[in-house]
Amino acid sequence: QVQLVESGGGSVQAGGSLTLSCVASGNTAKNNCMAWFRQAPGKEREGVASLYLHITNAKYVDSVKDRLTISHDSAKNTLYLLMNSLQSEDNDMYYCATRYEYRYGDCRPLSRGSYDDWGQGTRVTVSS
Repeated sequence: QVQLVESGGGSVQAGGSLTLSCVASGNTAKNNCMAWFRQAPGKEREGVASLYLHITNAKYVDSVKDRLTISHDSAKNTLYLLMNSLQSEDNDMYYCATRYEYRYGDCRPLSRGSYDDWGQGTRVTVSS
């Protein structure tokens, strides 16, 4: 099992930036896909970005791909999400997740049910 701990959330004005972090520990050696999800109250948890670790193959949903950057530091076992030009619709809890994927280089689908291990989340609040 893998333990994930997110941090970096907070309050920011519209147009600002935040970098979220997710430190992985435990049985991390096998897992090769990591992702960021977000969830607003009363809504489904949706994936925003995924990363196949060994070849740094990043994928984004269309609504965020020009503003968010997912990255990973293998030495620190930490996943990051750089968020630029934050907007009110980015007000959400952000979760990182991880799993093993047998297909080389492909972390699809970016869906909640396809990931096994989750962090507790970090909240992002954007004020106008």
